[in-house]
Amino acid sequence: MSNIKVLDKEFEPYLSEELIQQKISELASQLNKEYAGKRPIFLSILNGSFLFTADLFKQITIEAEVCFIKLASYKGTTSSGNVITAIGLDANVNGRDIIIVEDIIDTGKTLHHFLPQLESSNPASIKIAVLLNKTEALAYPVKIDYACFDIPNKFVVGYGLDYDGLGRNTKAIYQLKA
Repeated sequence: MSNIKVLDKEFEPYLSEELIQQKISELASQLNKEYAGKRPIFLSILNGSFLFTADLFKQITIEAEVCFIKLASYKGTTSSGNVITAIGLDANVNGRDIIIVEDIIDTGKTLHHFLPQLESSNPASIKIAVLLNKTEALAYPVKIDYACFDIPNKFVVGYGLDYDGLGRNTKAIYQLKA
C-alpha cells in the first residue's frame, strides 16, 4: 500500500483490506451466535459506515434487517460540535434488538445525543458495533459493545471514512501523515 492524497492532505497506510475483512468476519461470527433466533435490526449510521455495514451484513447468516439513518457532527478534520439528523429512522424498533453499526467513534457526541431518541422508541436492546474506536478521544459516556479496532486519536480516511466528503472509496484505511 502506498500513500494517498485527499484534497490538501497526505495519508499513509494504516489498516489493510485483509485485516479489516478478517475483523469483520470475526464480528459477524460473534453476532450470528449472540443473536440467533432474535431477528435484530442492523441500524447503519450513514455516510461513513456504508462499506462496513455492507461487508458485515453479507456475512450475517441469521434472520436480520438493515436500515439506515444519517447523523453528522463533522466538518473537515474536526467535530463541528453540532449533531444533525438528516435522514430519520423508518423502521419500527419497538421490542426489537438493535445493533447500531458505526464506522468510527471518537468523542461519542453523535451517539450520545442520538441514543435517547432511539431508546424512546422502546427497543428490546441496543448494542453498538463499531469498526474503529478512538478510546482516548471519548468525551461522552457511550458504551461500545463490539469494536473491530481500537485506534489512537489520529485522523483516518478510507473504507467509508472521509475528509470533506472525499477519500471514502478505498479498500484499506489510511491515517493522516505526520
